[in-house]
Amino acid sequence: MATERPEIQGARFAVSSGHYYASQAAFEVLQAGGNAIDAGVAGGLALGVLQSDLVSCAGVAPIILWDADRAQMVTISGLGGWPAKADIEYFRREHGGAIPVGPMRTVVPSAPAAWIAALDRFGTMSFGDVAQYAVRFARDGFPMNELLRQTIINNRANYAAFDHAAEIYLSENGEPPKVGQLFYQKALASSLQYMIDQEKAAVAKGAGRRGGLQAARDAFYKGDLAKTITSYHASIGGWLSMEDLAGFQVGFEPPVSSTFGDWRVFGCGPWCQGPALMEKLNILKRFDLKKFGLNSADYVHAHVEATKLVMADRDAYFGDPRFVKVPLEILLSEAYADGQLARVDMNKAFPEMPPPGDAGGEPWHGAPFPKPAVDQPHPGGALDTSYLCVADAKGNVFSATPSDGSYNGALVPGTGLSVSPRGVQSWTDPKHPSSIMPGKRPRLTPNPAIAVRGNGQAFLPFGTPGGDVQTQAMAQTFCDVAVFGMSPQEAVEAPRFASYSFPSSFEPHDYHPGLLKLEGRIEGGIGKALEARGHRVEEWPERTWLAGSICMILDDRDSGIKAAGADPRRVAYALGW
Repeated sequence: MATERPEIQGARFAVSSGHYYASQAAFEVLQAGGNAIDAGVAGGLALGVLQSDLVSCAGVAPIILWDADRAQMVTISGLGGWPAKADIEYFRREHGGAIPVGPMRTVVPSAPAAWIAALDRFGTMSFGDVAQYAVRFARDGFPMNELLRQTIINNRANYAAFDHAAEIYLSENGEPPKVGQLFYQKALASSLQYMIDQEKAAVAKGAGRRGGLQAARDAFYKGDLAKTITSYHASIGGWLSMEDLAGFQVGFEPPVSSTFGDWRVFGCGPWCQGPALMEKLNILKRFDLKKFGLNSADYVHAHVEATKLVMADRDAYFGDPRFVKVPLEILLSEAYADGQLARVDMNKAFPEMPPPGDAGGEPWHGAPFPKPAVDQPHPGGALDTSYLCVADAKGNVFSATPSDGSYNGALVPGTGLSVSPRGVQSWTDPKHPSSIMPGKRPRLTPNPAIAVRGNGQAFLPFGTPGGDVQTQAMAQTFCDVAVFGMSPQEAVEAPRFASYSFPSSFEPHDYHPGLLKLEGRIEGGIGKALEARGHRVEEWPERTWLAGSICMILDDRDSGIKAAGADPRRVAYALGW
């Protein structure tokens, strides 16, 4: 398969991320002697500047990594919960069950804690060492690209509604910067520099590397940044408090996993949609996908019907496991996958999302309040996040999906920080497993993954933006490699498809029964065959950004070569050495 871009290969290390400058930042850290975790944090912080429409330095940052020294796969939750004052009845009483744009969507910001926790336990560098790139991009500017500009245009009304956001993203006449024009975020640069300065001051007093990292963390969660953030929220009636910030800790948690041929795929827990990828792969491996043929009618149908079953389970069971009992052992079992497979009719599509499978307990089966819209708004109307992965010479592997954009109305004046509006992925139905509750985490869409072949012969970190398309794009791209033997660059460029036949993870949880989107490169006859099975087929443009933007690295331990793929659907780029 001819590729639009050459595949990047390296014998020492490789990085692939959602923005070319973030990949450059991570590459420079690796060149300077840092490991994959140092480089990943540098790239992640840079994404919070370079793609601040999609990613916030004060947003979410779920991480999964392989620590070579400990021979251990670890996840860092990187997701905060609702403030202690959060009240589900407020939304039901004042907003008819909706969660409106603005600071009331705010949950405790987790990205700073996640990045610093990764550095502290698995990295080698200081916060200043890795954050300097993000500061430089914010302070000195970087050229505006078409994708960033289009996101600002799509959400112009949200930016314009808040003067402090409009000052950064819009000109006096309400226009975003032109493509190629330098884009500055000087307040954000000052916020990050404050954290660096607090770290330097602590180290100068003898605190050491770990004490310095703690000082950088305290600058955000207990210092002037925390005071500015919470004072602003108090001034507008928001819930976030100093106590919420000071008491926050990210979790180091074991991953969930499932097997697929000679691979084992690892992801984060049910506080995100990571287990949905594992459950889907468990169903898919029961088909002869290679015999179906890539993107044949049978192949697409099997993927889509598996998606509907898995999303029904996601809606019924997934939530913060500290608050709800999620029957993961059953959902990811081989016996359960057998039962799910039996529900798939290869000749007829589910017309809408089917009922959840029987995994025990009391699954949520939907409720009339609030009622989801059908076919309004049109699915995929906004971008949502980014992704990066790194593999180094010592065998460490890093995979993260940082997120939380600036257009949700949570930007704090004077800081440049969009404080996590991830509450948009909660429900105001108290019976829903991801309902609003003080301290409870929303059900996150970002879900980084790492697949391991055999006994460690190869590592494959991969992930994507795309909201509810994420696990679908990830499953397809993984199958491109694991089933069809594609290289990473071939896999990320291959045509994709996505179902919207389930309630969206995002407020207002719109629902599009039977809707299936196919990229234009999937031949037209396939669409007709799928319509005959009951799918409601619509065509995406070729290489649409709505199909995600997969980045992946195939770290082959036998050959020593690390091959990196970066999706040309957006501004992703890979580098290696």
